[in-house]
Amino acid sequence: MKQLERLLAEKLLRISAIKLQPDNPFTWSSGWNSPIYTDNRKTLSYPDIRSFIKVELSRLIMENFPEAEVVAGVATGAIAQGALVADTLGVPYIYVRSAPKDHGLENLIEGNLKPGQKVVVIEDLVSTGGSSLKAVEAIRNAGAEVVGMVAIFTYQFPVAEANFEKAGVKLLTLSNYTAMLEAALKIDYIKDTDVETLKQWREDPENWTPNTTIDE
Repeated sequence: MKQLERLLAEKLLRISAIKLQPDNPFTWSSGWNSPIYTDNRKTLSYPDIRSFIKVELSRLIMENFPEAEVVAGVATGAIAQGALVADTLGVPYIYVRSAPKDHGLENLIEGNLKPGQKVVVIEDLVSTGGSSLKAVEAIRNAGAEVVGMVAIFTYQFPVAEANFEKAGVKLLTLSNYTAMLEAALKIDYIKDTDVETLKQWREDPENWTPNTTIDE
């Protein structure tokens, strides 16, 4: 599994689905300073990587959640990949919006979900777990059972681990922040001196500030 985690992380780095800029941080919509930016939707433009992720997510589900009857994608990042996985497994597919439609039937869940069905949720990226667990809540409110969640990548924030534990949701991911750092070092994407900065950010992302010290 460790080899798979590093291999996928390397693929994500090479296509800029993951970007690292410890010396020139990004600003997230939350206002957090971040040395990393992830957009796994980029993988959809690369057939080999798209297929790799589809196969490995399907494998995770078959090995860990064989009882799953329905696949649910979380909007918007996991809608396409979720559909690919559902097709591979030959099971019904739904997706969960971040908010109900403001017209028509005002659906929060798109597709046909029946009470009592066992659902596995697919996410492209897990940060704090907030949006992911909102989707879980919507599915549970519809009377279905969430058996677990699989995702492409997680930042491994301590707050996310606590949130998933509190919600009673088992989360499995193909890759993670630790494996990504190892892959980034291996392909010389970052320097040894960047690693500590990147680790510090993960431990307390909300309060992290970039190091502005200039070497003389």
